[in-house]
Amino acid sequence: MAIMKIRGGDLDLVEYEFTSFSPGEKIRPCGLKKDYRLSPVSGTVVVCAPARIHLTVLDMNRFSPDRPGGGGIGFAIGVYCTAEVECTPSGLEIDYTREPILRHFVEAFRQVVGYEGGFKIRARDHQHEHVGLGSTSTILTAVATALNTAVGSPLTSDQLRLLLGCNFVEETATGSVAFGFETGVGPAASIHGGMVVMGDDLALVYRHAFAEGKQVYIAIPSSDISSAGEKEFDLLMNKARTLDYRDRELKSYLVLMDLIPALERGDLRKAGDVIWEIEFRGSKRAEVEHHGFEIYRYMAALRDAGIEFVGMSSVGPSIAVITDRPEEEVAVILEKAGLRVAIATTVDNEGLKVHLEERA
Repeated sequence: MAIMKIRGGDLDLVEYEFTSFSPGEKIRPCGLKKDYRLSPVSGTVVVCAPARIHLTVLDMNRFSPDRPGGGGIGFAIGVYCTAEVECTPSGLEIDYTREPILRHFVEAFRQVVGYEGGFKIRARDHQHEHVGLGSTSTILTAVATALNTAVGSPLTSDQLRLLLGCNFVEETATGSVAFGFETGVGPAASIHGGMVVMGDDLALVYRHAFAEGKQVYIAIPSSDISSAGEKEFDLLMNKARTLDYRDRELKSYLVLMDLIPALERGDLRKAGDVIWEIEFRGSKRAEVEHHGFEIYRYMAALRDAGIEFVGMSSVGPSIAVITDRPEEEVAVILEKAGLRVAIATTVDNEGLKVHLEERA
């Protein structure tokens, strides 16, 4: 694959070889490999994981495909991915359209916990790929949790998040995989629900219930700008890094001094004001402008109409709206802006749901 250039400042220019490899290669055990007492369960473990809205990275200079982290904030939504896992004597059977990303994590999990049997896996995602709703991280979180539960839960949820983040990959057109960008926001939001704040090195700093009793409406503007692969790499590792050199302290201050207190009070409007400020700061500005200034026009129209909380998720183009207004009223506001409600849901404040289906 291509050699990409990373610029973080005038004196910070390096080259990164964006290499792909076969699933199961380049496993990162994260210091978790040891002798675990495994107790494979009888039956099928079923996991339902909420997707996430990723509001911002705190500092893109602190992560890359070789280094998960960077901090960030996001929340879980009532849009779900599911995984079903059954232990088998040997082999690996995967029923999922993006088989390579699951195969890679299965091999990482096997190596770490020392499981020598097989797995039968069936996974289904939310069918909204590469529009900012975290399909990859959510399905991986669901599968990882199901694998762990199926062999007796040797790893804690924090250890699973670490293993996921360090072995996070995206598939290529040839069926191989390559390391991707991972802040840890997605798995933390999916596991715990609500709003999460992440520090560097995948550290979960804060979690709180969010927007209880409110509605979430997601609009997905049309965009011919790619938000994946080399386009995403170039965006996140160049312009976004440069802007975060300038604004990372302000974004962190806003999260600590304004967003977290607003979450504690249940003040959706104040939380929305903080997120709106962040939309124009640092790497978030780079992500929004990646799709052209039309995204700003859309979001400004929603804010001008009095919507309490408006933010673009990840590298977009999905726009999340949170309000107590009914869908009919929000649909009219969106229509005037040239948008429509693609998904109507709520914040998921509970996180993962796991159950065991016993064999007949």
